[in-house]
Amino acid sequence: MPYSLMIFIRTIALFLFTLLLVRLLGKRQPARMTPFTYVSYTVFALIITFMLFGSQIQIIGGLIALVSWAALFFSLEYLSMKSKWVHDWVMGKETILVKQGKIMEDNLGQVRLTGEELLRELRSKGAFNLADVEFAILESTGDLNVLMKSDKTPVTAHDLGKKVSPKSEPETVILDGNIIDESLANMGLNRKWLDNQLAAKGITVDNVFLGQVDSSGDLYLDLFNDAIQMPQSKVKELIYHNLKKSQADLTGYALGTENQETKSVYAANAEKLDGVIEKLEPFLIR
Repeated sequence: MPYSLMIFIRTIALFLFTLLLVRLLGKRQPARMTPFTYVSYTVFALIITFMLFGSQIQIIGGLIALVSWAALFFSLEYLSMKSKWVHDWVMGKETILVKQGKIMEDNLGQVRLTGEELLRELRSKGAFNLADVEFAILESTGDLNVLMKSDKTPVTAHDLGKKVSPKSEPETVILDGNIIDESLANMGLNRKWLDNQLAAKGITVDNVFLGQVDSSGDLYLDLFNDAIQMPQSKVKELIYHNLKKSQADLTGYALGTENQETKSVYAANAEKLDGVIEKLEPFLIR
C-alpha cells in the first residue's frame, strides 16, 4: 500500500476515533479545565499523533496506551464524583485568597501567586479596591471568584422587596432574512403576527438580518443596512402607561363632576384600577 494512502486511511480512522473520544470526555471548556484534565487531554493528543505516523507495531502499542490512559482517566473521574477526598486529591480544591477583606498570604504562596497577580485578577472581576472585597476564592480550574462586601454590591429588586416579572430566553424568529417558523411557534406566534409587526415598521423580511422576540413580546430587529435606526417596540411599557392614563382620567372625572353618585363611581373605579396597576406593575415595568 502506498505510504500516502496509508496515512490518509489512518487519518480518517483516527479522526473518527478522536471524535468518539471527545464525545466521551464531555463538554468541558479549556478555560474551565483542572490541571489534571488539561494534561490528560494533552496526553490523548500526543498518543493519537504518535499513532498517526508510527509503524503497525507502534499503532498497536499506541492504541493500548490510549485505551489504558482513557480507562484510568474515566475511573478517576467516576471516583471523584463519588468521593470528595478523591476529587480534592485528583482535581484539586479551592483556595481562599482573601477572607473578610484580609489577604491570606500563606494561601497565596501555596498557589504560587504574587500580590500583583492577585490584584490583577481582582481588577479583572471589577474589584479595583481591596477594601471592597469580602472573599476571593481561587477555584481548582484557576478561576478567581470574588464576593464584594454587602455595601458595595448593586441593589437588587429582592433587596428592595420588589417583585419582578420572570424572564425567558428570547427566540430568534428571523435570521439572515429567513423566517424561523419553529421559533414563532415556541412563542405562540405565527407569520401573520410577524408580517403585521414588520408592516407597522415599514420594512420587509428581506431587509432584516436578525429578529428576536423576548418574553415581553417585543420584536427586536437588526437590519442589513446599519445606517437605518430602527425604533424598538415596548409592549409592556405601553400597556402600563395606558393603564396609568386610564386611572388618571377616572380620577380627573371624579374631581370634575358635581354629581355625587357619578363622582363616587369614578372614584371607586379609579381605586380598583390603581389596585390592578399595583399588582401588574412588577410584570409590566422592567
